[in-house]
Amino acid sequence: MSGIPLRPVVLPEDPARAVDVLLRSTEDMYDGGHAIAPVTSAAQARDLAGTVPDGTGVVLSTSGSTGVPKRTVIPRSALLASCSASLNRLGGDGSWLLCLPAGFVAGFQVVSRAVIGGARVTPLDSGRFDAAGFAAAARRMGSGRRYTALVPTQVKRLLADADARAALADFDKVLVGGAPLDHDTAARLREVTDVVVTYGMTETGGGCVYDGQPLDGVRVRIVDGIVHVGGDTVASGYLGAVGEESARFYTDGGRRWFRTSDRGRWGGDGHLIPLGRADDLINTGGVKVSAEAVERSLLGVDWVDSAVVMGLPDHEWGEIVCAYVVPRAGTTRHTESLRDRIRGQLGGAAILKKIVFSDDVPLLPNSKIDRSEVRERLRAAVGSAGARGSAHRSMCSRIHSRQGRHGS
Repeated sequence: MSGIPLRPVVLPEDPARAVDVLLRSTEDMYDGGHAIAPVTSAAQARDLAGTVPDGTGVVLSTSGSTGVPKRTVIPRSALLASCSASLNRLGGDGSWLLCLPAGFVAGFQVVSRAVIGGARVTPLDSGRFDAAGFAAAARRMGSGRRYTALVPTQVKRLLADADARAALADFDKVLVGGAPLDHDTAARLREVTDVVVTYGMTETGGGCVYDGQPLDGVRVRIVDGIVHVGGDTVASGYLGAVGEESARFYTDGGRRWFRTSDRGRWGGDGHLIPLGRADDLINTGGVKVSAEAVERSLLGVDWVDSAVVMGLPDHEWGEIVCAYVVPRAGTTRHTESLRDRIRGQLGGAAILKKIVFSDDVPLLPNSKIDRSEVRERLRAAVGSAGARGSAHRSMCSRIHSRQGRHGS
């Protein structure tokens, strides 16, 4: 079988060295007849030795925020299409501040755009993201158009710091993706800088929908409520995948398509509105509750900094709605006010049966929320209720009785 060599690129821990290594490797990839795979260890590099299909540009792992990471094969043509369409939408070439790990698609595409545009990439001083480091790195950037890409968790940290807010104001565009950006945080960020809310994933070559509008060469359709992305930027598949996972990639009308795991709909003005993952629906007492909708409601509370909502198994209700909440520093927690808010906005079925408060939210290396770890923490908290379970279920029964089993 024909193919080209796959060259793993071990990224040093030092951010500046990692950027230099990846810039050179990406330039070589575009010029040569091989593909690259950015990794963080020699062990990962050994696992990736071999060949990949002709035309492959890079192999990138998904974040694994909800399960086992998958190695995604992205053609060189898809990288070029994504970078060109992105820069065209943003307004042209510009220098980039790299705040995301370069081994994942969002960080890698920052480097790739810089290579395509002949621009500079400025890394953070350390591998740990914080507001002071962001402001310091922004001051090192050159003149001309300036861009950066962030995830919502990082945005919240920057908005809480005066120097970082001032630094944000000097960027021409700030891309935010990787997770839903709640309305309050988006509004506060837009007061400071020009924001582009992106939608996409590793399998679509990164962000491919900007502010609800597909990039040039990208097509989006909703099939049975699920978002499908097609076009020039879509990956060719998963490395070594077979069966159901590989079937998520398909060809229709001569165009590559990827069936995402996200629900979505079209807004009245024709823009895409992602509605959360299809598997975030919680079936509690026969009623389906959107975890993403509950999260949005919680993030609208002024003293809530972060919130993750998911369903956990329950022998009576099938699943119960649970929330992992990080309050803003120096604020008072009001558990019942959260329950009252959810009841009033989303109905009785969405009532939070378990709320776990914490000082932080577990993050993956790419600063996205580690939902698998959150699930384990919630499971531990629910399990620790132990003897209180019967009394808790009795209370839930009374609540549902008063509110109506279907939240009407």
